[in-house]
Amino acid sequence: MPQFRMKQFANFKCSIAVLITLASVIVGTGVSQTQPENGAAIHPVGTAGADSAAQVVIDNFVFSPAPLIVKVGTQVTWVNHDDIPHTVDSTEGKFKSAALDTDDKFQFRFAEPGEYPFYCRIHPKMTGKIVVQP
Repeated sequence: MPQFRMKQFANFKCSIAVLITLASVIVGTGVSQTQPENGAAIHPVGTAGADSAAQVVIDNFVFSPAPLIVKVGTQVTWVNHDDIPHTVDSTEGKFKSAALDTDDKFQFRFAEPGEYPFYCRIHPKMTGKIVVQP
């Protein structure tokens, strides 16, 4: 009989270890991006003054923040944090990057106010926008 209880205790310890492992995996991946009912992703809106460092991060096939709001004269830097190449192309032909590998950067200085939509030439569904204010 004592041998049976030892086996039960060992099984119990194993079950607890499995539950702890599962809980840590669930907690570790618990960050999610909320989406409205229409399926469009919600992205933060960023702002930067002409003298501050304005940056758009490319990660998980998303340009973020979108849109980025800056002042005239601001230089914006795009940084690719994905494991695959992306580009930054103005839909109006104002700027165009080469393919950006992981951690590569592209910069453009915005001299005039307006809206500057852009996309990834390799992945055309990836879009973003820079809003330049006076």
